[in-house]
Amino acid sequence: MILVINTSSNGIDLLLDDKHLHVDAEKQALALPDAVNKILEQNNAKMADLSAVGVIVGPGSFTGIRMGIAYAKGLAIGLNIPVVPVNIFELYMYETPDAFVAIDSGRGDFFVASHLHEPCTMTIDEVETEQMKCPSTVGHKPYNLIYAKNIVEEKIKNNADETVIPMYLRPSYAEK
Repeated sequence: MILVINTSSNGIDLLLDDKHLHVDAEKQALALPDAVNKILEQNNAKMADLSAVGVIVGPGSFTGIRMGIAYAKGLAIGLNIPVVPVNIFELYMYETPDAFVAIDSGRGDFFVASHLHEPCTMTIDEVETEQMKCPSTVGHKPYNLIYAKNIVEEKIKNNADETVIPMYLRPSYAEK
């Protein structure tokens, strides 16, 4: 079984194979262990049944991403299973590989990626120009977390040895 952890935005989203659980939580760090136990219990599973942990590495909430990665790494180390990074762009592009992904950052710009663009930030003017180079634009609608399981499986199958680090597309306030 593959567990996917997403703490990149409000609340917690978990995926256990194809079963989804959303938990509204102001304090993700306190709620995450209970949420993981809950999804396991709901599916008559145990920690020992997990074969891998996928974790959403961004873009998104600075603190949420770091906390989710730390929990996923700790779980994977304790169970001696792989932990696999998945970014939100991969989720969008899994379903629509040739799409231009533009996600409102909430700070007056957009997180962007496509088959033509490495993940970066762009202004609205840049988005309007660059999106025309792709057949469709996504990011304005929710992504489907179910694809994370498929991405994790493909990365494990292909022996992709990616380092699980946060995907930050701009410097933090402290770095400025």
